[in-house]
Amino acid sequence: MDKSLSFFQNLHYSAGELSHVKEFVRESGKTIILPYDQFIEHDNRHIDPNPEAGNPDYIIKLAMESGCNAVVFHYGVAKRYWTKYAGQMPLILKVNGKTSIPSQDNALSVHTSFVDDAEKLGASAIGYTMFYGSPRQDEDLPQLANVRRECERAELPLIVWAYPRGSAIEAKGGKESSYAIESAVRMAMEMGATIIKANLPTASSQEFLENPNVPSYYRKIEKELLSLSSKEQKWERAKRVVAAAQGVPVLFSGGSEIGDDDLIENANACIDAGSFGFIFGRNVWKRPKNEAVKMVEKFQKLLDDSAK
Repeated sequence: MDKSLSFFQNLHYSAGELSHVKEFVRESGKTIILPYDQFIEHDNRHIDPNPEAGNPDYIIKLAMESGCNAVVFHYGVAKRYWTKYAGQMPLILKVNGKTSIPSQDNALSVHTSFVDDAEKLGASAIGYTMFYGSPRQDEDLPQLANVRRECERAELPLIVWAYPRGSAIEAKGGKESSYAIESAVRMAMEMGATIIKANLPTASSQEFLENPNVPSYYRKIEKELLSLSSKEQKWERAKRVVAAAQGVPVLFSGGSEIGDDDLIENANACIDAGSFGFIFGRNVWKRPKNEAVKMVEKFQKLLDDSAK
């Protein structure tokens, strides 16, 4: 198999699916993707502190200048802006979303577009947010199954945002725990994801260790993890997330805005764990352009050097 598809060699993928994956993979076999779905998820606050971030043209040019391998857009931005640059930057069409207005207790991300829209636009892949553990999973999982079936028909890769959410998750230790994220990643693999997007878990509190709603296995694991240094924890938590995917490539998200040192440390932990790459949005395009370009170039070097 082509070296650039090395992450996909141990599992079965269709030839068409892999041909589209190759459109947004680096020669090293890794990838770095710039997502821009946050204005739906979090509203227009993201123009602060960089007002240019509100302009999709700016985002596309930033992605091209910095050497990103793909952008993630919802349909309106893809249709009105990305099409002007088609052929210059691969598109991942995000086909579901939600606003930040309702409570997260019963989180559900619903269709904002469909797989056939992605086909018409010439997208390279589909993005779908799955809210693992939400009380509305009876709606979410069948919706994801339909998207997966349409992706298979179109031979388009399916990237699943594996996000724990909802009141039941909060009752069992919260969305950032290793328990929640590992479980969400496993669910995304079971649902047929081509690639899985996940966050790096964070340390839990003493309350987590004493929470009878959390399975005893994960309380034991968390206790062991908390005995490590902060840096060692990051490395071990990242390894466990990748292992939960059982060979399906994992993209790590940058999450909310953090400082340079923390972002680089997190990136190194994910790379050493066997990450397929990064999907960093706010931590890139909310920075001044020159800083954003340098940051992406740094990620590229980390990824490419790790594949040598």
